[in-house]
Amino acid sequence: MDQSCEIKKKPKTFKEFIKSSFFLRPFLGIVLGGLAGYFYYHFIGCASGSCTITSNPYLSIIGGGFLGFFILNSPCSKC
Repeated sequence: MDQSCEIKKKPKTFKEFIKSSFFLRPFLGIVLGGLAGYFYYHFIGCASGSCTITSNPYLSIIGGGFLGFFILNSPCSKC
């Protein structure tokens, strides 16, 4: 099995960078993950307040953003 990956050239200007997948994929991953983290906090959450991540909306959003970033930028999805 030979999978060929295209090597993408890095954008030269800021406008090209914003429109490229070098920016969009991580940005979308963080935003969608943050939204998912907030929805998890809001709808499931932790009623007792003893849960570290799900009892605080800010930590839930940050944790979701990290997960979204790493899922959309995993090495398995590059090719």
